[in-house]
Amino acid sequence: MGQTLAEKILSQKSGVTVRAGDIAISGVDLAFVQDTTGPLTVRQFYEGGFEKLAKPDRTILFLDHAAPSPSRELSNDHRTLREFAAKSGARLSEVGDGICHQLVAESYARPGEVIVGSDSHTVTAGALAAFATGMGSTDVAVAMALGQTWFRVPETFRIECTGAFQTGVSAKDLILHLIGSIGADGATYKALEFGGEAVDRMPVGERLVIANMAVEAGAKAGLFPSDAETRKYLLAHKRVNDYKPIQPDPGARYERVIPIDVSKLEPLVAQPHTVDNVATAAKLKGTKVQEVFLGTCTNGRLDDLAMAARILKGKRAHPQTRLLVAPASRGVLQAAIRAGYIQILLDAGAAVLPPGCAACLGLHQGVLGDTEACLSTANRNFKGRMGNPEGFIYLASPATAAATALMGEITDPREFLRA
Repeated sequence: MGQTLAEKILSQKSGVTVRAGDIAISGVDLAFVQDTTGPLTVRQFYEGGFEKLAKPDRTILFLDHAAPSPSRELSNDHRTLREFAAKSGARLSEVGDGICHQLVAESYARPGEVIVGSDSHTVTAGALAAFATGMGSTDVAVAMALGQTWFRVPETFRIECTGAFQTGVSAKDLILHLIGSIGADGATYKALEFGGEAVDRMPVGERLVIANMAVEAGAKAGLFPSDAETRKYLLAHKRVNDYKPIQPDPGARYERVIPIDVSKLEPLVAQPHTVDNVATAAKLKGTKVQEVFLGTCTNGRLDDLAMAARILKGKRAHPQTRLLVAPASRGVLQAAIRAGYIQILLDAGAAVLPPGCAACLGLHQGVLGDTEACLSTANRNFKGRMGNPEGFIYLASPATAAATALMGEITDPREFLRA
């Protein structure tokens, strides 16, 4: 019987053939932490009696969530991670380098690897055919020390994607549609495996959006095959030697197969205060927003800024709506400057923030006021997520975000993209 992507990768890394429901003792190829979870991981590492990292050059400490630090306490947390990196030989990603998940995709993740991070959106690297998943700080500390961990091999939902996106519709709308259909707990501890003709044509930048939000349906991993698009992405990042093809086997057994014709999708929005509370942008027209946030590990890449620039070029954001832009990495920012996108966004009235998580988790750089609404390209809209439980968060694509910034209310971006 054939294997799913999850079964295949975990079999290779454990050295035995495993199936859904089995326990796999797997090698860990990359372990990482970020600055809100990392200090606890370091403390647990030492409390566990560990002294050395199993793979110092494949252990990464990212300063991205509170970067630059907005408080004394968080500055001390950054100091803890800098000191641990210097002592242990772990790699340190400094303030301004960018978001951990974006940098893992750009520089570290390889097809067929097992990656663990003390952040739930570690699943993002599944876009590069890595079994990537978030774990608690203690579990990551053990993985950093031993170079291995254990998993219950998840059952797999196959998401079969056909058709072609309409203009103004993108991967963000696809994953919002899926989460809205199955619910925020509809894939708890499952692997979501994406395939079909629409996926075959989908660039890795779009795959990263979908893999990133797999956890918003409760999934343990969001997995894509490693194919020509994977190779193209790795080549663009000067890592073509990291490429190897990985596909699910014919005859693999899936717990569920979910077909989606992407040509039938419209621009979608997740309404407060859950990601599965989904409606079309057209239906929500007239909903006023005081802030639009373009960025995050979900939609802060170059193609996202390009789409926003396409809609905003020669125009100004609505005077009662502030527009915040945070590129996902230093490389994205540099490329966007060279392409002229940053100048277009600045001319449109945007405030451009340093590469990092910025407003997403509500520590600084965009905290909402009481009763204010934000349309964000992020992955979560829980009550209080952006720093104020009296605020309201809507989630949508970069195209919808740009159109909304122009109009000051939720707007279907196709109004600005028709030929």
